[in-house]
Amino acid sequence: MKWLAHSAARHLILGVVFVLLVSCFGILGYMHNGWSFGDSLFMVVLTVYTVGYQEVHPLDTVELRAITIAVIVLGCTGIIYLTGALVQFLTLTQIQKMLGLTRMHKQIEDLRDHIIICGFGRTGSMLAKELQTAKAKFVVIEPEQNRFTEARELGYLCIHADAAEESVLKQAGIERAHALATVVSSDPVNVFITLSARSLNGAIQIIARGEEPSTEKKLLQAGANSVVLPAHIGAEQIASMILFPSIAGVIQSAERRRQMDLDLRTLGLEIEVVVAAEGSLFTGLTVEEIERKAERSFFIIAVEQAGSGRAERPLPGTRIAAGDGVTILGRSGRANILNKFAEAAR
Repeated sequence: MKWLAHSAARHLILGVVFVLLVSCFGILGYMHNGWSFGDSLFMVVLTVYTVGYQEVHPLDTVELRAITIAVIVLGCTGIIYLTGALVQFLTLTQIQKMLGLTRMHKQIEDLRDHIIICGFGRTGSMLAKELQTAKAKFVVIEPEQNRFTEARELGYLCIHADAAEESVLKQAGIERAHALATVVSSDPVNVFITLSARSLNGAIQIIARGEEPSTEKKLLQAGANSVVLPAHIGAEQIASMILFPSIAGVIQSAERRRQMDLDLRTLGLEIEVVVAAEGSLFTGLTVEEIERKAERSFFIIAVEQAGSGRAERPLPGTRIAAGDGVTILGRSGRANILNKFAEAAR
């Protein structure tokens, strides 16, 4: 199919070049016989496209008639060839597009234990890039044409539709998917997608994005396993860099952080820095007590006491005080871990 498309494009280019050469020949021939450029161009266009108006000037010499005959024969032949090449090119392009979509839909139907990304904005595109780096299987759902085209050009499996429709989620294989990330810019849409996804697959892991903090509770009630608040996370990271530079300098360094995240992700691990809040579930406990209470789902690998400016590897008996910076290494479920450090017990 690619060979045919290249062949059709080549024929189209040859047709254009041939018609232009014939037109130049006719214009130069008429101008050689004393016609102006405008009259020569007008005569050639009338002749090549077989419109059949009256001649611009009388064709009263053998040379003018010979030029006209040549333009008629060669020009009409070139237009016929060009028209055929254009039709072939457009037809093959449409067929290739249809076959490409059909092949992509077949690949989506064959997916198992994959991830569905709803929305290909800034967050969705970054998520897709990370998943591709980790060689994870995923499909993108995006209703906006430019973003859909961008995802296609990047080689991602994608569906050009609205993820808020249940039929679209089914098309993306929601029943067979392992996880779904709804990261569109509208909180109400994220809530609706979460509701639909949970009703279609009760076991799927749903991670939802929220713009407003008040949306977090709604998303959790709708069925999300975890909620990500980009503004909140960004503020936490900035605060960590200001309050705990000795930790943040290592963990937040762009290149080092990226490589560390990739290496840990292959092992199913994550690393993060969090500030222990006053009255939170873990504040006041020792490192050993916290890890035991968390059933060893994570480990505390460094603690920077408030105001010390120095991160140290903690002993099991080290007690976490309010305001301490804690570096956590653990498995999935980082949001719940951070909440236990950052949120006051109710």
